[in-house]
Amino acid sequence: MPIITTAVANLLIILIIGIIAGIVFNRYAQDWLSRQFITRQSDITSALVGIAGAFIGFHLGVIFGLLPSPLMLYIMAIVGALVVLWVWRGR
Repeated sequence: MPIITTAVANLLIILIIGIIAGIVFNRYAQDWLSRQFITRQSDITSALVGIAGAFIGFHLGVIFGLLPSPLMLYIMAIVGALVVLWVWRGR
């Protein structure tokens, strides 16, 4: 049973990391004029892209062997979300 609860906790943490990274990137990585025209659809899209990046980063951390420290996997999830959002925006 602990494996299932750990997996669910990891899933929820990765979802939260991706959503927060997507919304923060969408709100604060643009100039003033484009922020005036942001819609909820762009927030949702950025959150979904952030979630995808968080999953990529988390699983790359597992592949690289960062398993002894769960904190490192979450840091990789944050880095993965930001990199995917940055590439997705074409910067």
